[in-house]
Amino acid sequence: MSQIQSPHTFHIPVMGTGFTIDSPIRVARYGISSVISLVDDTLIEDVRKFYAKRYNEPYEPIEKHSEDWRARRITAYLNLVDKIVTKQVEDLKKTAFTVGSEITKYFEFLPNESPLKILYHKMLKTQDPIEKTALQSDLRQQIVTGRIDVNIMTKLDRLNYAKDGTQLPDEYSDALSALRGYAQSTLTSAIVLSAGFNRKLYSYIEEFKDFYADAAGTFKKEVILKVSDYRSAITQGKFLVKKGIWISEFRVESGLNCGGHAFAGSGNLMGPILEEFKQKKQELIDQLGAMYLEALKLKNAILPEKTPVFRLTAQGGIGTLNEDVFLKRYYDVVSTGWGSPFLLVPEAVQIDKDTLEKLAAAGEQDIFLSDVSPMNVAFNNLRNSLSEIKKCILINEGHPGSPCLLGHIANNTEFTKHPICTASRTYQSLKLSALKAMGLPKAEYDKQVAKVTAKACICAELGHGVYLNEHLGKKNANSPAVCPGPNIAYFNRPASLKEMIDHIYGRMNIMPFKNRPHMFIKELKLNIEQFEKLVKERTSDKKEDATIEEFRKNLIDGVEYYRTLIPKIAEESQEFRRDMLRQLEECQINILRILPISALA
Repeated sequence: MSQIQSPHTFHIPVMGTGFTIDSPIRVARYGISSVISLVDDTLIEDVRKFYAKRYNEPYEPIEKHSEDWRARRITAYLNLVDKIVTKQVEDLKKTAFTVGSEITKYFEFLPNESPLKILYHKMLKTQDPIEKTALQSDLRQQIVTGRIDVNIMTKLDRLNYAKDGTQLPDEYSDALSALRGYAQSTLTSAIVLSAGFNRKLYSYIEEFKDFYADAAGTFKKEVILKVSDYRSAITQGKFLVKKGIWISEFRVESGLNCGGHAFAGSGNLMGPILEEFKQKKQELIDQLGAMYLEALKLKNAILPEKTPVFRLTAQGGIGTLNEDVFLKRYYDVVSTGWGSPFLLVPEAVQIDKDTLEKLAAAGEQDIFLSDVSPMNVAFNNLRNSLSEIKKCILINEGHPGSPCLLGHIANNTEFTKHPICTASRTYQSLKLSALKAMGLPKAEYDKQVAKVTAKACICAELGHGVYLNEHLGKKNANSPAVCPGPNIAYFNRPASLKEMIDHIYGRMNIMPFKNRPHMFIKELKLNIEQFEKLVKERTSDKKEDATIEEFRKNLIDGVEYYRTLIPKIAEESQEFRRDMLRQLEECQINILRILPISALA
């Protein structure tokens, strides 16, 4: 019941609002799937104008506050991307099989074990001109375009207002408008729903026919749920299937060993989470499948001949061929997301020169979990990004906060009738005045001031790199923010698209750090850091104690799980596995050092 899948075994996840805004135009013709963020419709409109001019396509501006502007902007841009990529693939198919040609790149990029790659090599070795021509024709016909997927952060669902200040109906909220914009586009792809459960948004999906299977049992538009654990998958999955909406893919992402917003959870680790999916996959298919078919019957909708299945994919901290291969072999993961490493590939993403150079030079100490997000969720950050530098300058000058140009994270009504953003100059000025009036002790006052001024305008600044990179001359767009995962510290230079693909498939190694910990160990250590922070901030609240105890239990259980798993990781050398076990023992000692077993008794 799925669409034709990419010939590649990796995908490029959504990164920020701007980094993958045009990735499909850059890589889809090579069969590589990527994900566009639908958060910033202003950026989307500006990029549409840019690409319409580049490809000589007609452009009519869609002004803010015009009828259904947000959805219409998104639809128009996605349709343009679809049109450009379709033309790119048509042109690629017409090129000759010569060194460096587009069609040659397509097949050279493929994994070595791909049937298409094997057929391609057969064609190259064939001496008979008639057979060679026939094989080339066959290869051209089997070319598959990478998916142009989109992402909605379900928590970002701000209500919108008309030009006269009146509140618009719910269907014009940020998330619902974005969904409508995608649903009305020409794309055949998938929508990735991330960062939480939005019942209003999920209920809205059933209004669009493209999310239902056709007579052949395929979907024009699929639903992908990005989840952090099995419980979340089954809860959200049940809600959707009861409405006749199937989940084609569960995308498991590490809570902390990833880019962007980081969700620590309760010490839940990626290995045990994937193990639960592995053990309960058929149970989940059967359970959701029965509910799905029953919902379709009630709707008098087309019933598939067979119970549908879902794909399992994973992302977050993957950096080596061995890690990638193990995830696919052991957990039956069909595709892996390589996010942060692609921030070093200008051919694949929008990245300005300054940020690219700083990311390439960044070490472990330069990537940190920050409090910059107005969503009050930890956010992976680069210490010397232009966004961080600008924020510090404004604080030192006595003018903290930013002009709120977009307002997608405007969610605070502490001082105003309409929600404003906690990163805005307006909010921070009001909050700092309120703190000053409270007469707090200096140490407490300074602590509270630091919490207020830590926030940054990420909903706009995550797109600033696009404006700088393409010289679009956007006012106040000169301080790009970036959201790399910890994994980027182990890459130390920009890479070409070919180099990164070859690294993923093990044809070369562009990671020079031999002491890089395995992705599972790295994630465990990141969780231990969060656990220690939680313990240090502990009060006498009994509920807090229960949370801490659950966190510790999950970490200890995770250590035990990995202790039994490591001998099964045949992709790594015996020496590497021994070192993993040694690091596990250190982790367990560290957990008990932070909080002994008897501490909460």
